[in-house]
Amino acid sequence: MPTAANADSPLFQPIKIGALDLQNRIVMAPLTRSRAGAGDVPRPMAATYYGQRASAGLIISEATQVSDTAKGYAWTPGIYTDAQIEGWRRVTDAVHAKGGKIVVQLWHVGRISHPSLQPGNATPLAPSAITPKGQAFTETGFQPHPQPRALERGEIHKIITDFSHAANCARRAGFDGVEIHGANGYLIDQFLRNGTNQRTDEYGGSIENRTRFLLEVVEAVTQSIGASRTGLRLSPVTPANDASDSNPAPLFQYAVEQLNRFNLAFLHMVEGATGGPRDIVPDFDFAALRKAFRGPYIANNGYDFAMADAALREGRADLIAFGRPFIANPDLVQRLKTGAPLAEPNRETLYGGDEHGYTDYPALAA
Repeated sequence: MPTAANADSPLFQPIKIGALDLQNRIVMAPLTRSRAGAGDVPRPMAATYYGQRASAGLIISEATQVSDTAKGYAWTPGIYTDAQIEGWRRVTDAVHAKGGKIVVQLWHVGRISHPSLQPGNATPLAPSAITPKGQAFTETGFQPHPQPRALERGEIHKIITDFSHAANCARRAGFDGVEIHGANGYLIDQFLRNGTNQRTDEYGGSIENRTRFLLEVVEAVTQSIGASRTGLRLSPVTPANDASDSNPAPLFQYAVEQLNRFNLAFLHMVEGATGGPRDIVPDFDFAALRKAFRGPYIANNGYDFAMADAALREGRADLIAFGRPFIANPDLVQRLKTGAPLAEPNRETLYGGDEHGYTDYPALAA
């Protein structure tokens, strides 16, 4: 059982990652909540929500579109227009006022979308025209994913520019940095995996070719705002959004080794199925990826205090990301430190809606 002795855990020790000095090693993982307003602008309540959670060493924002073609879910925010920048500025000001640090997660969903979410009701874009299983969350309810359109070469380069532009917008909005979303079956992950990438040009086929898009996005973003303010999220074995690869170990080993040339602020690894079992591929060696990456490593997926404490003490991670516990526990850091019980989130208010189930979860002191 956790006790007051939790306070001695390395979880609560400060750490510097890239340009960011963090007050502890607890990371708030990105959590889509689908509460943006018109123009995909964060609403004022987002500033309250993130400000309430500013005791985390680092907040990684909900996934945020880098362009109008990047959207795959109703009411998710963007970071490419002036209005969106202003909406996010309220959020970053609120977090900074409480001594916190926050980066924005830069997102392109690729094929995990629907024409009703695309400009001009266009067909969603993907590395290859392979229809994903599952349904899109649209403003009129769940709709089957259509067959996407395979990107042309010039369009790939435009999306890389979109990531760079969004990173610049993030700095204008006051973010301390960015996390590139390379996980969970979205566009970058779709390029990486041979289950979703059947291209025959320089972006498909070999491992070197399938990692090309990822590395070009990382290069563009780091040139835009600096490697010391850029992180990346990967999820080598998750089946999220119909992601699959016939042999993920050498693919992600190569990708992580190539990332070292950028000197990133951090690598954020989903260990197992996103939001699901950690042992979905029991023999997958995450320790090898941790060892291969020469920078701060954030471990994610199903960690409780005991697991997090052990992972830090044993050198298996430098920071630990917590996702859903932050939804109902704005003071999660204090609860972990004191061994207090954790509140459970209301599943009916996870996505969409107003302040209910968003900013009204009480802290312990209340």
